[in-house]
Amino acid sequence: MAPGIAPTGSWIKAYSGMSADNVKGLVLALSSSFFIGASFIVKKKGLKKAGASGVRAGVGGYSYLFEPLWWVGMITMIVGEIANFAAYAFAPAILVTPLGALSIIISAVLAHIILREKLHVFGILGCALCVVGSTTIVLHAPQERMIESVKEVWDLATEPAFLVYAVIVIAAVLVLIFYFVPQYGHTHIMVNIGVCSLVGSLSVMSVKALGIALKLTLSGMNQLVYPQTWTFTMVVGICVITQMNYLNKALDTFNTAVVSPIYYVMFTSFTILASVIMFKDWDRQNPTQIVTEMCGFVTILSGTFLLHKTKDMSDGIASALPIRLPKHVDEDSFASEGIPLTRQNH
Repeated sequence: MAPGIAPTGSWIKAYSGMSADNVKGLVLALSSSFFIGASFIVKKKGLKKAGASGVRAGVGGYSYLFEPLWWVGMITMIVGEIANFAAYAFAPAILVTPLGALSIIISAVLAHIILREKLHVFGILGCALCVVGSTTIVLHAPQERMIESVKEVWDLATEPAFLVYAVIVIAAVLVLIFYFVPQYGHTHIMVNIGVCSLVGSLSVMSVKALGIALKLTLSGMNQLVYPQTWTFTMVVGICVITQMNYLNKALDTFNTAVVSPIYYVMFTSFTILASVIMFKDWDRQNPTQIVTEMCGFVTILSGTFLLHKTKDMSDGIASALPIRLPKHVDEDSFASEGIPLTRQNH
């Protein structure tokens, strides 16, 4: 054997480190992304239909609750979230959360086809970058931490580092809700999405804790007798309701092809940060793996940036160009033909 060439067995050993639990989490996360990506479009259609006959969600209305199409989208999202919930019980958040990039691609493509929200050619490149980045993270994700009781998760959640993170997040959310949302929620997309993303990071940690508790219960170790399980359940309920409310506001006010990627980037960033603090994912990895994961995440950020800028290009080109009439053309003749000379806002 030539020097410097590793045996085939060692190559396989190096690249077959994904455990059975991680594989289950991967499959569940992929299926979740399909359902959630489609749900954005169905819910958007429902919000539009409800807004045509009632008070829009973007200005505080709840008429969409009586719209069947919105409920179809909601059920689709619930199915996706259930699959996502199960994925967190089997795999670490660093593996599961970035796979939401697939839901961005599905949402952007369906918005282009169904909602006529144009996807520029660079948007396709953005989607490809999201896939490459997600694949990089998945291939270098840490193994799931072995936990034998929900009490272990509670101990992790009550360590000083994570408590400080939770207090900062709650304080930031309260400031956003009571100060920034009323003033800037209709003009700045980051406000409502910021609430969803910050709350979402706490929600994922609670969902993971609850998923582990249910997995252990189904395996014969009853975790429902512990108050910690029900505390995590309560936190999940509060967080999910808050997320849905402010995500609906963002979807009704801004373009779906912009909301989806920005929400994904912020949600993923805060979730990975929370997971690293609470479950100490990086303690089980070497520097090379951590750097590779960060490179994968930067690749995803690049993809979502392209999607965002692409949408601005496709929306802004036509309206940004002023219409100049040649000097020799009589403006009255245009008016007589019914051609408006000024841009009208509807």
